[in-house]
Amino acid sequence: MSTTSGDLRPVSGPVNWRTPLIIIACGCLIAMLSFGPRSSLGFFVQPMSGEFAWGRDVFGLALAIQNLLWGLGQPLAGAIADRFGILRVMCVGALLYAGGLHLMRYAATPLALDLGAGVLIGFGLSGCSFNLVLSAFSKLLPAEQRGIALGLGTAAGSFGQFLFAPFGVAMIYNFGWQTALTVFAGLMLLIVPLSLALATPPAISTNVPAADRQSFKTALVEAFGHRSYVLLVLGFFTCGFQLAFITVHLPAYLVDRGIPAQTGGWVVAAIGLFNIVGSLSVGWLQNYLPKRYILSAIYLLRALSIVAFISLPISSFSAIVFGAVSGLTWLSTVPPTSALVALMFGTRWFATLYGFAFVSHQVGGFLGVFLGGVVFEKFGSYTPIWWLSILFGVLSAVINLPIVEKPVARAIAQPA
Repeated sequence: MSTTSGDLRPVSGPVNWRTPLIIIACGCLIAMLSFGPRSSLGFFVQPMSGEFAWGRDVFGLALAIQNLLWGLGQPLAGAIADRFGILRVMCVGALLYAGGLHLMRYAATPLALDLGAGVLIGFGLSGCSFNLVLSAFSKLLPAEQRGIALGLGTAAGSFGQFLFAPFGVAMIYNFGWQTALTVFAGLMLLIVPLSLALATPPAISTNVPAADRQSFKTALVEAFGHRSYVLLVLGFFTCGFQLAFITVHLPAYLVDRGIPAQTGGWVVAAIGLFNIVGSLSVGWLQNYLPKRYILSAIYLLRALSIVAFISLPISSFSAIVFGAVSGLTWLSTVPPTSALVALMFGTRWFATLYGFAFVSHQVGGFLGVFLGGVVFEKFGSYTPIWWLSILFGVLSAVINLPIVEKPVARAIAQPA
């Protein structure tokens, strides 16, 4: 498929149903479905740990593996999608995701939990999560529509969190955690037909503008030799650390302080709901304000909200307020981060380069989940991890300020 900046008409007739509206709608549904269950897995910590007499470090390790493999698998999935098209990657990812949830339902040992919740879901997410949805938007949509589309795709993931958090809690407490996981697994199969709308063509030289004809190796060397990209990647580490720690350990943290588990579900739902506002707002703002300033403000605001949350008395009201404030900054880093990657390097290797940035995000997620479980088992408190999250937030606010927002300078090939 080739497009111009203002048109999105496929070359061949059989796929002319894929208008920008259809592409955005199907992409948002995929983002919602893929992000929902994984953001609700924290609610399975207590029922599964109670049934099998596991410590929180056991569940924490499984979800830490998930975050790490999601990150490590993302560049590979992105490279395959960039080279051969997104459709097959999304279908395989959805099947792995569903299989991981199904195996998790029958997991009676830590090893089985690691394989299901960790390995299969982790690699599944790398193939069908909102990262590839954003890549499809960047490749298929006109440039003037990308900003708001990236915000919509990110917001859709948050809406999935808003829907699945209370839904997951209700399923667990009314039908059991096994049934909840089975239903989640079935829903993931819907991604397969939806991904037809996001199919991108293989990377054939005639499809790629001359300025973007780079090899995989050249693209990586260029990106990691570019100071602004390295700073962007380093700052993204904090986002993963904070989000993964809060997603997995906040429900148990609230229960430890006498807050009902149902309230924890609504806190996570509030995060998802308010992140819709945050993501859409940032998707719009980045057309008018420097993206590096937006990122810096997001990280600083997130750090300040954590300070207020852990310093004031914990109640159902304060927890929901924290969820709302956190939601405004939750995935709001994704639209400007992905837009900066596209701005600096173009869209030819977008999925790959954003995938490597996401590795940093997920390494942070791995440490946030894993250290949360280890620190709690050792000290009986999450306090050290809360303060580490605050430190990382301040550092990322500073790191993003020197980023230069312009395309990378490339040598122009001269005729022989």
